[in-house]
Amino acid sequence: MKKGDIIELDIENYAFEGRGIGKINKKEISPGASQQQSKYVVFVDNAYPGDKVKAQIKKIKKSYAEAKTEQVLSPSGYRVEARCKYFGVCGGCKQQDLDYKKQLDFKQQQAKEIFVKMGGFDDFKIEEIIPSEKIFYYRNKMEFSFSDKKWLTKEEINSGDDFDRDFSLGLHVPNVYDKVLDINECFLQSELSNKILNFTRYFFKERNIPVYNTRTHQGYLRNLVIRESESTNDLMINLVTFYEDNILMKGYTNSVVKEFPQVTTIVNNINLKKAAVAIGDYENIYLGEGLIYDSIGQYNFRISANSFFQTNTLQAENLYKTAFDFAGLKKDETVYDLYSGAGTIAIYISGNVKKVYAFESVQAAVKDAEENAKINNVENVKFFTADLNKSFLPVVNENKLQSPDVVILDPPRSGMHKNAVGDIVKLNPEKIVYVSCNPATQVRDIKLFVEGDYKLIKIKPVDMFPHTYHIENVALLIKV
Repeated sequence: MKKGDIIELDIENYAFEGRGIGKINKKEISPGASQQQSKYVVFVDNAYPGDKVKAQIKKIKKSYAEAKTEQVLSPSGYRVEARCKYFGVCGGCKQQDLDYKKQLDFKQQQAKEIFVKMGGFDDFKIEEIIPSEKIFYYRNKMEFSFSDKKWLTKEEINSGDDFDRDFSLGLHVPNVYDKVLDINECFLQSELSNKILNFTRYFFKERNIPVYNTRTHQGYLRNLVIRESESTNDLMINLVTFYEDNILMKGYTNSVVKEFPQVTTIVNNINLKKAAVAIGDYENIYLGEGLIYDSIGQYNFRISANSFFQTNTLQAENLYKTAFDFAGLKKDETVYDLYSGAGTIAIYISGNVKKVYAFESVQAAVKDAEENAKINNVENVKFFTADLNKSFLPVVNENKLQSPDVVILDPPRSGMHKNAVGDIVKLNPEKIVYVSCNPATQVRDIKLFVEGDYKLIKIKPVDMFPHTYHIENVALLIKV
């Protein structure tokens, strides 16, 4: 067997990141393989347990291979018809053709296997995953990209029609960074957001406004970001551009307001860098106050164009409630909230504890958090800027902060720096509640805590992103 070969496989199991597992006779790879090592694992993209597929080999390693499904010969009973016409091309909903209940089963299974096989844990409880109330239209934020290179689907190419390839507004195709799939309907955000997306494309394309190109470092249009509130009628349009054009933005704003009176604020972020990120070096506001407001539980939060806020608002409350329940908070306790962002968790738990000290690396997020505390009249939370990639103990010592009874963590996908883990172990809290969007890095960090005399008690997955393989997971550790 070599790279590029097409093989037939029966998919037997489900692996991390949503890949199916098939097995072949190892003698096909290595004729001298022993009988004890007769099976060779192949991880297959776009395949589910119960499928029989033709798959093309992409990589060959000593102990496994990676492949991509070319044809489903016999579909699994778990498969359903994908709702979106871009499914299979756009990388946003890679499991939209999998029954939602089975998605939950697989995520539950994955969370357990990561902790058992990668972490070596066996004496802990895994609670049942919390499903998402909405499986479509659940995102409060969508980020679309402009491109001067339009990705054409196989159907478009085979049609023989002539397509304008110099202007597209939509989503990137996986692993293709300079081309964008033109999207006119997405089921992740609201139907209104689709109308705004299509209106924006038409407005700028009709006027021949140039799209920014990273190679030439020229062009105007970069990103369209739409943010909607779940609890209010607030709706933000954030147009990210390479330079300012006040006349054009005023014209766009007037047209949007006329067509969509539901829009409450319009912001123009100016990104002067080559980096393809939808964050500006500065911003100009053309409508409203440049903010929207949303709520989690009884608390309200101010969201600016570049603020971090959980993208599934309804499910965020379930996530925070799980962390709250795991912590078992008491009125006389002091809590440290690390990677606190805009202060959502710190504020959410504030009414049930004595004091919360929140630590965040990004200064702008700390400012947002302080504003959110004022909005909610929360006075027992204090926010600090700290380098969580090195050590936050200098901030603790400098401000003579009381040691924590409980520490709550919600780091990025890359997990924690070992120094931050060491800081927490030195502070010796009774409980640690670890919220993660990547159980693989979460279990890596938890193993370090266990070396510092903590014990894993239980975990609970929360499905924040239906139709994707991403898993949010909450873990509780106690001091031995």
